[in-house]
Amino acid sequence: MVNAPLHIITLVKWVPDAQLERRYNAEGRIDRAEGVLSELDEYPLEAALQLREAAADREVRVTALTMGPAGASTAAKKALQIGADDAYQLTDEALIGADIWASSVALKAAVETVAGAGEFDSGEPEYLVLTGMASEEGESGAIPAQLAERLGAHVVTYATGLELTPDRLVVTRSGGTESQKVAVAMPAVVSVTDQANDPRYPNFKAIMAAKKKPLTRLSLADIGLRAEEVTARVRVLSTTARPPRTAGEIITDEGDAGLKVVEFLAKERLL
Repeated sequence: MVNAPLHIITLVKWVPDAQLERRYNAEGRIDRAEGVLSELDEYPLEAALQLREAAADREVRVTALTMGPAGASTAAKKALQIGADDAYQLTDEALIGADIWASSVALKAAVETVAGAGEFDSGEPEYLVLTGMASEEGESGAIPAQLAERLGAHVVTYATGLELTPDRLVVTRSGGTESQKVAVAMPAVVSVTDQANDPRYPNFKAIMAAKKKPLTRLSLADIGLRAEEVTARVRVLSTTARPPRTAGEIITDEGDAGLKVVEFLAKERLL
């Protein structure tokens, strides 16, 4: 539909702070007690805000959607501060330890629930899902394609630029040696790389305004799923802390340091 209202749903994730040492809890899961909004999810959020700002004659709403325990609201709140219009948090005991398969099942139902929520002044909205290129802790990058398949939506990965036209989204995606420009109809799922833009930082006014924006919490029942439908296919059996680093080999230059470096690299099979 030409110039139909557009609902952009941006997936944001609560991840362990990369500045801190990664720890595991008694259940073998990553300790997220000091979690933050994933840095890689700031790029799709910025892309969504830029699309909204550029759409002068089109109604565009930006929604942040996160999945995780109570603390995951931190990611949703940060997204609201950055500029999202509203946010949703899917949280349920049955989702603890969810793998990629279970996460895509849950997110598919959550996206469909969120896409149909809210009121638009100019008719039935189309929807677009934006994601980061990968999650900072898992780094699989598999969610966008799995989610698109479940939604029956088009998928474009590794976007470095996005532009709205009256009836399409034009996406620039860059590879190692070439760049592509493709047009995709809605609904669509697009993963955005960290080369797409420079994410904005919330100022004091935006932080205060975010307190008045809605943050809705959803359970599995709210999105029409049962616990057995999101049973993980992968289970962590055990975890072991990474051993401490050993001291490196010091080479004293006595006129033959270059030779010793070459010998060391050859021994480590780096040459």
